[in-house]
Amino acid sequence: MKKAFVTKEMIAEITKTYPTPFHIYDEKGIRENAKALKEAFAWNKGYKEFFAVKATPNPFLIDILREYGCGCDCSSLTELMLSEAVGVKGEDIMFSSNDTPAQEYAYAAKLGAIINLDDITHIDFLEKTIGYIPKTISCRFNPGGYFAIANSIMDNPGDAKYGFTTEQMFEGFRILKEKGAEHFGIHAFLASNTVTNEYYPTLAKSLFELAVKLQEETGAHIRFINLSGGIGIPYRPEDAPNDIRLIGEGVRKAYEEILVPAGMDDVAIYTELGRFMMGPYGHLVTTAIHEKHTHKEYIGVDACAVNLMRPAMYGAYHHITVLGKEKEPCEYKYDITGSLCENNDKFAIDRMLPKVEMGDYLVIHDTGAHGYAMGYNYNGKLKSAELLLKEDGSVALIRRAETPKDYFATFDGYDIYSRINF
Repeated sequence: MKKAFVTKEMIAEITKTYPTPFHIYDEKGIRENAKALKEAFAWNKGYKEFFAVKATPNPFLIDILREYGCGCDCSSLTELMLSEAVGVKGEDIMFSSNDTPAQEYAYAAKLGAIINLDDITHIDFLEKTIGYIPKTISCRFNPGGYFAIANSIMDNPGDAKYGFTTEQMFEGFRILKEKGAEHFGIHAFLASNTVTNEYYPTLAKSLFELAVKLQEETGAHIRFINLSGGIGIPYRPEDAPNDIRLIGEGVRKAYEEILVPAGMDDVAIYTELGRFMMGPYGHLVTTAIHEKHTHKEYIGVDACAVNLMRPAMYGAYHHITVLGKEKEPCEYKYDITGSLCENNDKFAIDRMLPKVEMGDYLVIHDTGAHGYAMGYNYNGKLKSAELLLKEDGSVALIRRAETPKDYFATFDGYDIYSRINF
């Protein structure tokens, strides 16, 4: 059973100041999780987590993770700028992008970030852009085909737009070495949102074997291996959560079996987790404002896909708790909908819930990653506030809600402000 980290009474008090919808994050849960991750990989003296900024780009939350030694994984200019603004610079930034504009490579180089190349053609592109090849450089690996654990196919990297082929990794390392690179990293992301303790150890084994061959055949010094993201969270109540300590131990065993005998016991392990770091520790809180009885039973809420795109975009499951009715039987079948002019604007379809009445607060679980971050302004909808439930029980506003002035702010040259009574 999934349990919300807020109660009906807490939300009733919070909404006196901050109306729904809003995203709220659990500081206590975030800290406990970051501490567990750090402990799970403490066996590797070079270990570092580069938090995937794309998942939850909020400086208040990044500051919490920095207390546990986390850097930032960035994929765009503004993510680089945000990292710089919170004091993350140099090799505490991993710049993992694709189809990268020249100005973004230039900005990453200016910050001294570790640049993770997505394609072999980017070697020349980077050199022409910044005038040199950095001493430390990384390449993203895509082996193609399907990625499987035992007999279960986890994902299809061969259909993904990212990364070097196996042959290109060897050629790319040789070229980079000739151009002055001295220290190399290997990066790979082969499956998304895995709920299995075997993903990282299986991926690590594959990358460790590749690293040994690359170092033997190209003479390149492998400084780090970046396992990237992919460790998922249990969106459904019946799913078991990953055990990060068991995962860390599995990676350690593969490290000692493959890298240590090859004399590569100085290789650092990096991760770029987003969903695992923040996902379970965010809720989207919304209020039931309409009910509709037609061919189906509908509950309309004051949030919409602007606040959480995943159900509309992917058909993703997010658990819903009706606050104050946690112990009531789920005997009513509803579609939970938002107000966009799109039929896929539904947080749940045919979901069994307690009877929902107007004014009830609904908590949509696991929105701490790829929730607010994926928001947009279709239909002129405005993005909500973000709140932080602090360890002492107080609540802080960590991003205000957008206003109509924000929406119209980019109409430069059109005097819209004098025509609207804001």
